Amino acid sequence: MDVDSVATPPPRVSFADAFRFWLKLGFISFGGPAGQIAVMHQELVERRRWISERRFLHALNYCMVLPGPEAQQLATYIGWLMHRTWGGIVAGGLFVLPSLFILIGLSWIYLAFGDVPLVAGIFYGIKPAVTAIVVSAAHRIGSRSLKNEWLWGIAAAAFVAIFVFDVPFPLIVLAAGVIGYFGGRMAPDKFAVGGGHGSKQASYGPAVIDDHTPTPEHARFTWGRIIGFAGAGLAIWSAAMLALVFAIGWDNTFTQMGWFFTKAALLTFGGAYAVLPYVYQGAVEHFQWLTGTQMIDGLALGETTPGPLIMVVAFVGFVGGWTKALLGPGAVFLAGAAAATLVTFFTFLPSFIFIFAGGPVVESTHGDLKFTAPLSGITAAVVGVILNLALFFAYHVLWPNGYGGIFDWISALIGIAAFIAILRYKVGVMTLVGACAVIGMLLTLVRNL
Repeated sequence: MDVDSVATPPPRVSFADAFRFWLKLGFISFGGPAGQIAVMHQELVERRRWISERRFLHALNYCMVLPGPEAQQLATYIGWLMHRTWGGIVAGGLFVLPSLFILIGLSWIYLAFGDVPLVAGIFYGIKPAVTAIVVSAAHRIGSRSLKNEWLWGIAAAAFVAIFVFDVPFPLIVLAAGVIGYFGGRMAPDKFAVGGGHGSKQASYGPAVIDDHTPTPEHARFTWGRIIGFAGAGLAIWSAAMLALVFAIGWDNTFTQMGWFFTKAALLTFGGAYAVLPYVYQGAVEHFQWLTGTQMIDGLALGETTPGPLIMVVAFVGFVGGWTKALLGPGAVFLAGAAAATLVTFFTFLPSFIFIFAGGPVVESTHGDLKFTAPLSGITAAVVGVILNLALFFAYHVLWPNGYGGIFDWISALIGIAAFIAILRYKVGVMTLVGACAVIGMLLTLVRNL
């Protein structure tokens, strides 16, 4: 008889034990969504056996079709399934809060000491590494999702739309989703999503929430429960927005940040890289909260901190609050910290609403969700959009003073080496960014001798 079949399930997990785990996860969740999901799978499915493989993947499939960071949403889902609403709030919140505090500190160092030659040298080395990371993201997503000429066509059209015609990112997402919807009806085999994060239905022994564990009472489907959570979430968002409008006015930068990052949160299909062009269009070009170069530096900081990469929005908020001196010239740090916290709240609130309102629907069936065709179309468009972002970063890194200036061949060499390190040798992001930072620092020291 299989050893797994006679093993006893682990004891019920207390709220305190879960709190300690979610807190730990918030500080070690490096490596982007794939790495974060792998850590959760190893800890929750294989080691602790809090949830079975099948239930874990079922929850992940739902999070994959939502806008927003799927790893943070998966943590929220599992926390909610185990310990009701507060369990989800704790799991999802602790996934984000350590990153927020770390980014506030790093953003302050960046703005206060970024002109120091040594610090500037570190960012000089990091910038081409970030460009290589974005290029590799386009390659990775494209190789996984562009399986036929239809999807290649969508990716190419998305690239032309944003690069040549500067079409707003939300319109590209909407058009890709509509094409995917109708394409899935006309040619379903062309828009099928395969694999996901894994289809292997392994068994690691009985789990606290096992394949056949009855759905907890709080997670059972009722229309009242869905409407209640959706209404509560909308009420919280409305109260926050109205408080800003009545206290400081619609045109105030804090209010505009809340509104802008709410829209950004609803467009984060396909990961953080997909929504970065939209954030760039709004934060850099329209509102001018930060510069293009600062945006690249912010992405570098986001890559080196735990938590979802979309936390780069906290950097955007901090820089905007600081440079605009939203609380007066004597309180720039406080303004930056307040703006970073504000945009984090508005960016992640929709994710909690999606989980608490949609979770009972997911728990009511353990079959496949019927959103794959529009998702395929959106994912294909995301490849083209990310490629545009990579070209934008490369331009700013290789021609720091514009095309009329000197080509920075040292940055080009660092970027090429970084890309090869990622693609050929599978070097981790943290290792890569750290090595390029050291190279940049050494180059600065040599130049100053």
